[in-house]
Amino acid sequence: MSENDFNLPPKATPDVMRQRTELAGKARHTLTQTGLPVCREDVSTGEPGVTVRVDPLADGGVLAEWATPEEFTSEIVKILASGVDPSNLPQRLRHYENVQTCMRETILNILASAGFDVERADAHSYGKAVHVRGFDL
Repeated sequence: MSENDFNLPPKATPDVMRQRTELAGKARHTLTQTGLPVCREDVSTGEPGVTVRVDPLADGGVLAEWATPEEFTSEIVKILASGVDPSNLPQRLRHYENVQTCMRETILNILASAGFDVERADAHSYGKAVHVRGFDL
């Protein structure tokens, strides 16, 4: 336990963070070559596109995720805040989920085709992100 009486998850070592940062750069470059708009999370402008970020936790890694335009995301948040029946989701919400799922699969397939070791990230922790585990070439 820490002096604050709670445990924080362990952080990755500086060497691991350097490796992840390099891997994230390769993933960004690969995705950019396909014509997809790509940005780093730490310099995000709120524009739509693929966000590639490095998770600093020891069990984290490199994550790539599709970001929709702010107005689309805000619309979905409003729909969810108003309350929805899970058995009868509004069409706009179903569309948003479909876009997120399709873009995750697109990102995953592009990176896998280029030689990256990728998988769907844990949905509970990372939503619709792709976990970039390594580069095999």
